[in-house]
Amino acid sequence: MNRIQKLFATLCLALATGALAQTKWDMPTPYAATNFHTENVVQFAADVDKATAGKLKITVHPGASLFKANEIKRAVQGGQAQIGEILLSGYSNEDPIFGTDSVPFLATSYADAAKLWKVSKKAVDERFAKQGMKVLYAVPWPPQGVYANKPLNSIADMKGLKMRTYNPATSRIAELAGAQPVTIQAAELAQAMATGAVNANITSGATGYDTKAWEQVKYFYDTQAWLPKNVVFVSQKAFDALDKTTQDAVLKAAAEAEARGWKTSEEKTGFYLGELKKNGMTVAPPSPALAADLKKIGDTMTGEWIKTAGPDGQAIVDAFKK
Repeated sequence: MNRIQKLFATLCLALATGALAQTKWDMPTPYAATNFHTENVVQFAADVDKATAGKLKITVHPGASLFKANEIKRAVQGGQAQIGEILLSGYSNEDPIFGTDSVPFLATSYADAAKLWKVSKKAVDERFAKQGMKVLYAVPWPPQGVYANKPLNSIADMKGLKMRTYNPATSRIAELAGAQPVTIQAAELAQAMATGAVNANITSGATGYDTKAWEQVKYFYDTQAWLPKNVVFVSQKAFDALDKTTQDAVLKAAAEAEARGWKTSEEKTGFYLGELKKNGMTVAPPSPALAADLKKIGDTMTGEWIKTAGPDGQAIVDAFKK
C-alpha cells in the first residue's frame, strides 16, 4: 500500500469513526411547536448539538406526534425513545409524589413553586431513578385558572359543567365542585371544546391561548390555584452510554433550559391573559364566594394528598412551610 492509499484509508477510517460516534435521540413532547415549553425544548436540543459539535443529535417530536401525551413516560422507560417531556402531575395516580405541584393552593406563586420544587426534587429524582430514568430539568406552567362558558359566582355555578381534566387533581376538583370530569389531553382540547365535549376547564393562560379558548368560552377566572410543572427526563441507560464530556454538555444545557423556562413562564403570564382579554374574554379574579369555596376544596385535597403520599409527602409539606 503506497502513501496515498494509506492516507485515503486513514481518512475513510476517521470518517467512519465519526459517523459511528454520532448518537441520535428521539424526544417526544406533548405540546404544540409554538408552545413556550416546546420552544424551550428545541433550544435545549440546539444547545446540546452545539456543545457536542453534533455528536449528540436530539430530534424533537412536538404535539404528541410520536407518542400520545400519556404514552411518553412509558416510551422512554421502555427504550422506544431516549428522552421525553411530560406533565409530571399527570402521573400522580402512579405515585402521589408526582402530584406535589398540583395540590390546590399549596404553592400559588412562582417563588412558592420554586421553593416547592426545591424541597420535592429529591423524592421525584429517587422515583425516576428506580424506574431507570433521570430528571434533567423542570419548568412550570403559568398559574392555573378556571375557564367556563358562563359566569361563575360560587362553586354551585360549576355544578353539571363538563370540565376538562388532565390529571387526578383536576378530576378530583371537578368531583368536589359537582362538575363532570372529562379527561382530555392538550393536543385534543381545542376539538373537544369545539364539539361541546367540554365547556369548562382548569388550566393556564398558556393553554387557553394555544387552544384559542375564546372561540368557545368567554370567562376566565384567575384563581392561581397551582403551577404544575413539565419535566424533561432521559433514559439512564441512554445517558450512561454517553461519554463524560457529552453528559456534562447535556446537564449544562438542561440547567440553562430550566432557568430560561422559569423566566419565560413568568414573563409570559401577563401576555397570555392579555391575549385572552384582547380576544373578547372576561378575565377576572374569582369572587370572594368562589375563592372561599375553592379554598375549602384545596384544604380537603391537601389533607387527602398528605394521607396518600405518606411520610414523604408530609416531609415535603413541612419543609415547604418552614
